[in-house]
Amino acid sequence: MCGSPATASAALSRCSPAAGSTSKPPRLQADGIYTFGQPRTCDRLLAASCNKSFKDRLHCYVNNNDVVSQLPPEPVYTHVDTLHYIDSTSCIRSAMPALATLGDRLKGATADLLAPVGDGLRDHSITRYITAMEKNLI
Repeated sequence: MCGSPATASAALSRCSPAAGSTSKPPRLQADGIYTFGQPRTCDRLLAASCNKSFKDRLHCYVNNNDVVSQLPPEPVYTHVDTLHYIDSTSCIRSAMPALATLGDRLKGATADLLAPVGDGLRDHSITRYITAMEKNLI
């Protein structure tokens, strides 16, 4: 599990030869990289390289209105292809249409209007991610 873009970059650099290098890349393969609430850290080129190098081993989890995972804004920065969206009922979805996501975010944002902290900050809590992961194990 990692939450740092630097960790993902380091893993990628260890699995790929340096530009112009004639040496073979080491035979290191990460079993998986899982991020929870990570901000968008990749431009389109880096995301494509990560998607190619890690295929189905790089997973990014975004919890409903988690404000951190929505920064910096698209299209300059992006998440990797294997994005898992945790909806307002804590169901983990591999794909969700844009209109459905918008409706779900509105549902999450209006669920507890009197809470002292906004939904965007509450959804960034690692305990919310853990609760969703546990709920989806069953």
